[in-house]
Amino acid sequence: MTAVSLTLDVPEPEAERVEALLWDAGATGLEIRDREAPAMPGVRGPSPGEAIVVAWFEAREPAEAALADVREWVPAARAAFEMAPEADWSTAWRSRIRSTRVGRLWVGPPWEAAPEGTVALTIEPKMAFGTGDHPTTALCLTAVETFCAAHPGASVLDVGTGTGVLALMARKLGAGRVVGLDNDPMSVTLARENAAANGVTGVELSDASLDRIEGRFDLVVANILANTLVELAPALVRHTRDRLVLAGVLVHQEDEVREAFERAGAVAAGGERSGDWVRLDLRVS
Repeated sequence: MTAVSLTLDVPEPEAERVEALLWDAGATGLEIRDREAPAMPGVRGPSPGEAIVVAWFEAREPAEAALADVREWVPAARAAFEMAPEADWSTAWRSRIRSTRVGRLWVGPPWEAAPEGTVALTIEPKMAFGTGDHPTTALCLTAVETFCAAHPGASVLDVGTGTGVLALMARKLGAGRVVGLDNDPMSVTLARENAAANGVTGVELSDASLDRIEGRFDLVVANILANTLVELAPALVRHTRDRLVLAGVLVHQEDEVREAFERAGAVAAGGERSGDWVRLDLRVS
């Protein structure tokens, strides 16, 4: 028997969203090739600034429907179909999933055991946008751990929560009020499932717009695309009482994003870099 593979070249910041769309469209397995998961020898790798997502389907029709879904979100996606030998892609893809260890924090899939002594979250990667292994998530986890250690009981707002990794981890680290927002209702549903699976309670997860959230938060984390960060700068600053952490920003976008937030009243307070990605830390008084 044969299966159909759909190979997509997409902008790297869109890769996790494309993964989610493909799972939702019925993919039986996925392979990701990017800076963090380079191609095997002899296999084509992505162009600079892009990622390659390969999805397997049982037939051509669902693969074509999946491509239509992806192109609604990423019109520039380049695609190719190929017949592929049948395999158990539902389990083979697991070899590509990586757990993440940041300080004493661990985020990983359910078939891996968390190391002893870690603050752990188990995330089912087939359900949503990865297990938190993207560099931007790791950068934010570092900032969340540092802030929560220095400010027990702090309030935290996670904008663009996705699987809920940052919001749920903040709660596990002792944060008080925690709100996670995402404009994708599916993400919110999955984040709630992840909260239940990890026994995390007291986190408000919602697809409400930012302007409908009341109050200011000691820590605001926004791990979303740079153009969206610039658009939301005034609202994010208004919701911040102390520290604002921004990610999803490529090195060449750093100045534009920082300047937008400085115009909105924030003050630069350092940051961190991982490969081509940067995290911007700002203070708001």
